[in-house]
Amino acid sequence: MNVDESARERYHELTAYTLSHTDPAFIHQYAVDAFAAQTADDTTKPIILAFALVGLYLAAERQYSGRNVQRVHTLLARRRRRWPRFEIPEFRGAITVRDVMDVPPGPERDEAIRRWAVNVWQAYSGQRDEVLDLLKTELG
Repeated sequence: MNVDESARERYHELTAYTLSHTDPAFIHQYAVDAFAAQTADDTTKPIILAFALVGLYLAAERQYSGRNVQRVHTLLARRRRRWPRFEIPEFRGAITVRDVMDVPPGPERDEAIRRWAVNVWQAYSGQRDEVLDLLKTELG
């Protein structure tokens, strides 16, 4: 998916917001993973999409905090050198970075980030078994 400059600018604004956030849940990780998966294309490195899908799965289905998702990413990075290629669906969710940034800063935007992550994960639901296989193979 070709990301237009406006969406990329909104994403940079969002990352500035999430990185300055004091919440120990580290919602920044949800935004990074949602944007990576939603904007992936054939040129996206396999590790980027793999990490994004793992993160979205852990956030959406296992209710991991962003900080705990980041820990899993670190464990995976230490173990694996070759990453699977995941199928990229045509539709990758109805919620976008623009929608999130249209929500006022604070608890409402934080919740919009969480909804975005779940929405993108649902769009990739066809990849669930492959994500689980990756986690099981690498982390047991």
